[in-house]
Amino acid sequence: MTAGYAGLDGWTPDALGVPGEVRPVVAAPDPVLSRPGPEVDPASAEVVQLAADLVATMRVSPGCVGLAAPQVGVSARVFAVDVTGHPKAVTVHGAFVLCNARVVEATRWKAGREGCMSVPDLTGDVKRASRLVVEGALPGSGAPVRLVTDGFEARALQHEIDHCAGLLFLDRVAGAHAIYQRKVYL
Repeated sequence: MTAGYAGLDGWTPDALGVPGEVRPVVAAPDPVLSRPGPEVDPASAEVVQLAADLVATMRVSPGCVGLAAPQVGVSARVFAVDVTGHPKAVTVHGAFVLCNARVVEATRWKAGREGCMSVPDLTGDVKRASRLVVEGALPGSGAPVRLVTDGFEARALQHEIDHCAGLLFLDRVAGAHAIYQRKVYL
């Protein structure tokens, strides 16, 4: 483990200490979705509230396993993930929020189908690492976190980190042949 980094150590969204508000989700081509977000101060009151809002918005959105700040109109490197109960999830860290996350190791690349609340009418095949190591900080405390994950949770993390960098899954597909009309709306 990288010096100074720990796991989530039982962190839950309750640690934020503020109630989250449900925010509207922006859709492409909103410019906030294509702009890399700046790093944030994880301990700031604004970031803590944003983190709570991301969790609240994710929880009321059927089928949502992750939501990044740009998707609620805020250009910032903050996202929430929770793959709990998803049939494709093997490794599950529960609901968590990371600030300023970055991929430090990515291996075992595989293609898989992705969708996005900000691109509601399309899905696409995206090649992502199926084993991932990510480092970031927890909102509120700013505690450094190092997560090792795989499979579906790894895919979700990469998808949200891309949002924070101003990328959509459509920017990662191999071409038009790998984009599909969404058939099921959750």
